[in-house]
Amino acid sequence: MAKQKNLQLDCHHCDSRFKSVFCDLHEKELDALNDHKSCAHYKKGQVIFMEEHPPHGLFCVNNGKIKIHQRGDGGKEHIVRLVGNGDIMGYRALLSGSYYSCSATALEDADICFVPKDVFFGMVSKDVSLSMAVMKLLSDELKEAEHRMTNMAQKPVRERMAETLLFIKETYGFEADGKTLNVSLSREEIAGMVGTATETAIRLLSEFKSDRVIDLVGKRIALIDHKALVRTANLRD
Repeated sequence: MAKQKNLQLDCHHCDSRFKSVFCDLHEKELDALNDHKSCAHYKKGQVIFMEEHPPHGLFCVNNGKIKIHQRGDGGKEHIVRLVGNGDIMGYRALLSGSYYSCSATALEDADICFVPKDVFFGMVSKDVSLSMAVMKLLSDELKEAEHRMTNMAQKPVRERMAETLLFIKETYGFEADGKTLNVSLSREEIAGMVGTATETAIRLLSEFKSDRVIDLVGKRIALIDHKALVRTANLRD
């Protein structure tokens, strides 16, 4: 694991905090969080935490894009979740007292804060609103996982590909042109999200391009016909 560069980030002036479970902290709690956290800069491709390792605290994304992934059969990567500014990571293993079930890797350069285990548990035990925010986050993540499991079991791979592209758009949005997905993912990573072989993912993306639903420029993907993607994904617009 490459050594990360330490940073000084202030919770009081962090825009991403207002998107996180820490958005409603009182001044005293915010001071404690700011005093005890540490922050670091991670390069693209750098591992933040690893599957089957014990957690020692909570990670909060100040800036950047991260993939949460597991090793599947034959070592194949399966992307479980994408996270961005304000999202927290590693909380499930921390709360359950178990090892990480997934790894986290930076999709691009990222600034990430680390809150020690005892500090986080102390805050949760004293702050009802924070406890409720964490429970809601767990509930939402469980709902999303159940939805993905149902899709994997029931939806054809073409529908899953369309829904995955729409999910990426909802997570990271567009670049300045208003159509290019604001993240660079390899074909292997996209296949790992869809739950299919890389060759199948490449073929489907090529078919979508031929149908003028998307456009491809290197690793970048532009969504040309949003309504067609929604129909292909078998979703309600």
